[in-house]
Amino acid sequence: MPRPRPVSLWKSLRAIERAFADIENLAVALTDRARLAELGAGRYAEPRTLSISPKRRAQLKLQGAYMGFMRQLKPAEKLRVKAVKEKRGLEAAILMACAIRS
Repeated sequence: MPRPRPVSLWKSLRAIERAFADIENLAVALTDRARLAELGAGRYAEPRTLSISPKRRAQLKLQGAYMGFMRQLKPAEKLRVKAVKEKRGLEAAILMACAIRS
């Protein structure tokens, strides 16, 4: 049976120093994480709940529909729809964009 290689004292001391440094870094990271959680910052914070009024929610829904249709249009069609939006409003522009793509 082969005898285990002797490990030098310096290598052992270095390994122990590295282990202590790792433990220290971990402790610092954990205290930073706890501090951030107390402050309510970053990904450790409680998520905010946004309160959107029904009127604003309806506006966002219309805007999303408009943008979704505009993505599908060719540049000339986009110009026509934008002109309708300026003259008659967002709802008319959405209807026109929908009609163009149908």
